[in-house]
Amino acid sequence: MNHTPTETREVHTRLLKCALEVEDARAYWSHASTESAPSAQRAFEEYWFGARSLSRIEVLLANMRARFAAFPPALTVLHRWQSMMPDTRRLVCHWHLQLADPLYRLFTGHFLVERRSSGRPAVTRDLIVAWVGAQDPDRWTMSTQIQFASKLLSSAFAAGLIATNRDPRPLVTPQVPDDALEYILYLLREVAFEGTLLDNPYLASVALTGATLEERLARLPALAFQRQGDLVDFGWRHADLAAWAEAQLPAAQAEALG
Repeated sequence: MNHTPTETREVHTRLLKCALEVEDARAYWSHASTESAPSAQRAFEEYWFGARSLSRIEVLLANMRARFAAFPPALTVLHRWQSMMPDTRRLVCHWHLQLADPLYRLFTGHFLVERRSSGRPAVTRDLIVAWVGAQDPDRWTMSTQIQFASKLLSSAFAAGLIATNRDPRPLVTPQVPDDALEYILYLLREVAFEGTLLDNPYLASVALTGATLEERLARLPALAFQRQGDLVDFGWRHADLAAWAEAQLPAAQAEALG
């Protein structure tokens, strides 16, 4: 029986051991597939992640599986998307971390969005430590709150949402290439998540909401987006994410997907 992939909703602590890790994610995509679960020993012996220790590789694989292997259609596409540009790669890693980590999703998809819109477009480490503590006051020690704040900030910085890793940290809006936006839309179409395709923390985190989002959607090659009053038609030009990849990726990669 096929099950629809679902965004993770139970708060966990995996982020404490593994932040955004864009280059490690790229290495994982290039080796992993949905057909088998690679062992840490194999990844260690084949230097998937360079000269990392076996224990570190075990941590990386556990996190990469939660972020990418939990969404089989995505991993199949990412495995073959060798020419992905850096801006797209950062966003793909950011969105998948949001999918796999509800605290990061809340932080980037709601809290930072509210900071940007409130006229206070900057954060500090102390502010985020306090924010983490407020999410569940009785759950984590101060030490854990500090660790969470550090990982949340470093991940958002790596994703291009924060301009610097020193206080005060101005919030910025990353450039979202068309292929990145099409990827997340086609992926979310196959994922169970809270919200709608026009109102969700994934797109809100990169300042794509309301009229701004709709203007971008209307220009995307892989969509024929239209709105008439309250009626919205996305006009999907491809059946699913795999079909999108086959049509949109460079010819050599499209042949691999076939």
